[in-house]
Amino acid sequence: MNALYSLLFVFLLVLIPLFGVDAAHMRTFFGVCIPTTAFIIFVLGFIYKVVTWGRSAVPFRIPTTGGQFQSFDPELFKQNKLDCPQTGAQTFFRMVLEIFAFRSLFRNTSVSLYEGKDYPVVAYKSSKWLWLFAITFHYSFFIIALRHLRLFLEPIPFLPVGALEFVDGILQIGAPVMYLSDLGLVAGVLLLLSRRLILPRINYISYVSDYFPLFLILSIALSGIYMRYYAKVDVIAIKELTMGLVTFHYVVPEAITVSFFIHVFLVSVLMIYFPFSKLMHMPGVFLSPTRNLPNDSRAKHHVNPWNDPNIKAHPYAEYEEEFGVPMAEAGLPLDNPANGVPHDETKA
Repeated sequence: MNALYSLLFVFLLVLIPLFGVDAAHMRTFFGVCIPTTAFIIFVLGFIYKVVTWGRSAVPFRIPTTGGQFQSFDPELFKQNKLDCPQTGAQTFFRMVLEIFAFRSLFRNTSVSLYEGKDYPVVAYKSSKWLWLFAITFHYSFFIIALRHLRLFLEPIPFLPVGALEFVDGILQIGAPVMYLSDLGLVAGVLLLLSRRLILPRINYISYVSDYFPLFLILSIALSGIYMRYYAKVDVIAIKELTMGLVTFHYVVPEAITVSFFIHVFLVSVLMIYFPFSKLMHMPGVFLSPTRNLPNDSRAKHHVNPWNDPNIKAHPYAEYEEEFGVPMAEAGLPLDNPANGVPHDETKA
């Protein structure tokens, strides 16, 4: 039902500009006011989230690790420098692979339970499908976003816009040329969506907040594909509008059709939704203490800078000396058995 509600909501979003642009004569509202407001909300919300996360206290080193820590005998037990980094340089390379190659997702495994001869057997095997879906989706989305810079820049720079368009359409299929990133984005979204719909365990823990962005991004991709390959909208008129947004000389040419306003409205909804959703994992990966900190808690003593200097540390030896008698009476083990003897008996 969560998937159905999300799909229905996206469908209703499509109807708003479909009937509002021409029927209510609100071309300027959908072409200028909504995109501008959405961009402002996106920028302010993005900055607010990042600053809030950046100011959050991180009192402990809590990096997630999956490899051997540096031992006293490095020849016998070799350190895994990427899965258990201990220096800033090792952590940097771990972050680079995490951001650009989704390394932790690449190491994903699936668990299966089989009926053995005498007892059930648990089996683990490598599962790269989720990594493939995710990296296809994210890189396609990123390339499409960069390609759209041609609508906001004049002259259009060859790097990165021109070069990306050349590589993206290198197959030279169709007229206008089919972009590989368009296919990659649609395929990536459909595969990620199918995973949530088909796998019972994933479907059980999926909410509207999981389905809605997938359906929204899919609708944006399909509306963009429709404009480029079927409706063949007036790109010159669209660039006149987008350049007007950048230069604050707002104009909405009459040649722009309703399909463009639907596409822009859906993109605006995504920009408004982005800072307040799970999509903020994009900047969040840079600020995650489970990724961006070296695992050196056992090699260095970390003291919180906000600790009250008037509060002195209470080592366990002193704690046991102070509370040794009641601990002994409760049957708790003591490192120093003399601490369990009452002071009067000690003096006697």
